[in-house]
Amino acid sequence: MADETYENPVLNADWSDPDVVRVGDDFYLTASSFGRSPGLPLLHSRDLVHWTLVGHALERLEPEAEFASPRHDRGVWAPSLRHHDDRFWIFWGDPDQGIFQVNAPEIRGPWTRPHLVKAGRGLIDPCPLWDEETGEAHLVHAWAKSRSGIKNRLTGHRMHPDGTSLLDEGEVIVDGDRIPGWFTLEGPKAYRHDGWFWILAPAGGVATGWQGAFRSRDFFGPYEERIVLEQKDTDVNGPHQGGWVRTPSGEDWFLHFQQRGAYGRVVHLQPMRWGADGWPVLGDDGAPVAAHRRPALPPQPAAAPATDDDFPGGRFGRQWQWTANPDDGWATQHSGDGLRLSCVRTAYAHDLRELPHVLTQRLPGTPSAVEVELELHGGEPGARAGLAVLGDAFAWIGLERGADGTVHLVHRFAEPAAGRERDAAPPRPAPHGRALLRIEIGAGARCRFAHDLGDGRRRSGPVFAATPWRWVGALLGLFALAPDGPGRPGAATFTRFRISPL
Repeated sequence: MADETYENPVLNADWSDPDVVRVGDDFYLTASSFGRSPGLPLLHSRDLVHWTLVGHALERLEPEAEFASPRHDRGVWAPSLRHHDDRFWIFWGDPDQGIFQVNAPEIRGPWTRPHLVKAGRGLIDPCPLWDEETGEAHLVHAWAKSRSGIKNRLTGHRMHPDGTSLLDEGEVIVDGDRIPGWFTLEGPKAYRHDGWFWILAPAGGVATGWQGAFRSRDFFGPYEERIVLEQKDTDVNGPHQGGWVRTPSGEDWFLHFQQRGAYGRVVHLQPMRWGADGWPVLGDDGAPVAAHRRPALPPQPAAAPATDDDFPGGRFGRQWQWTANPDDGWATQHSGDGLRLSCVRTAYAHDLRELPHVLTQRLPGTPSAVEVELELHGGEPGARAGLAVLGDAFAWIGLERGADGTVHLVHRFAEPAAGRERDAAPPRPAPHGRALLRIEIGAGARCRFAHDLGDGRRRSGPVFAATPWRWVGALLGLFALAPDGPGRPGAATFTRFRISPL
């Protein structure tokens, strides 16, 4: 029956590089957040199928000055989530700084400030392993060739049991160059099972690769390897890195991502079992499943990370992230509903990709309609605000105050290599300074823009094909800005943000 099965992906949006852990009857998941703030999203589930966003572990990226402007390909890469010594732990690699960790007594915090475990460029995808049998602690990580000149290797360390430092210089424990046909080995997750040390790690690239398993009787090797999940004759390209989790009844499951272009890296749930030869078998005999029997867990109500927002008191929900560390004054709290954004002065008024004060959430992975109401308050010529689709290319629709003080509906876009935006449709007068803005996101992330100025809905401009940023799927964004100059830049209020099936 339909209610006894689930369909993949279970998280149909850009929750990149997921890792998962169980504590009691609860499952928790975190994912990469790169240069967006807050970082390290925290999701909760009771059935591994329905997930809700409960917070973030990283309030601001550090060092703060490095992330005062957008750094879409930097920041938090491929975190690992563990529960040890009655605390939650998250380790991640910043490719330009090194390996960090934060920890907390509860998933909702309070989380510690980031602690640098090992400094160095190119250190990515770290995963700790506390060996309950011996009391020893280890850490394994991969390498980013763009920063270090090294790739296709996994390096292992002995780690201080308190997770604060590494106790040796490390050694290569898996060299992908020595395995015929393997390349871009990364994303290791370390486990202890049945007397073996296990490392689950993908190779072959995010869009074309496979999931590997490695085992050894000693953490430092030697390891033997096997491919345990690959595309075969399915529609799931990749499939790429993730984490293993066991339910209270002893079922094994594996969560991993699939690269889907502008939609980013969506999350799939695969059944997992241990074969007679002691190796894990994922999916349908090593092929990803599109649908499967649900985990044997208590039934849960349908749930998903929030998208809609009424912005009560001017506050925005957990689903929103800034494109860099925020400054005070970008958003104003007040007594009513609606997100009130200041028109921040910027020299980059012509290019939304350069702005830190864009409030974003993930592009939905299914055909959807996005709507928000906008009012532009005061301000001098050039003040503007709108609803955007952001990636290597971007497009937006919104309101702008002209040189004569009147407000116009504008629709603009920029190609990936363009340094300035241009009109996608002629401006229209918006005499009341208000508009309903709408984006219809169809198959292939093809976006149609529309608006209503009180005289009925009208489509605007040609279809815009959303594009990803590097490592990041396309984002929906709300913004308000003004060009550099004197005077009062004004503000904008967004109300009733909604995403509905198309």
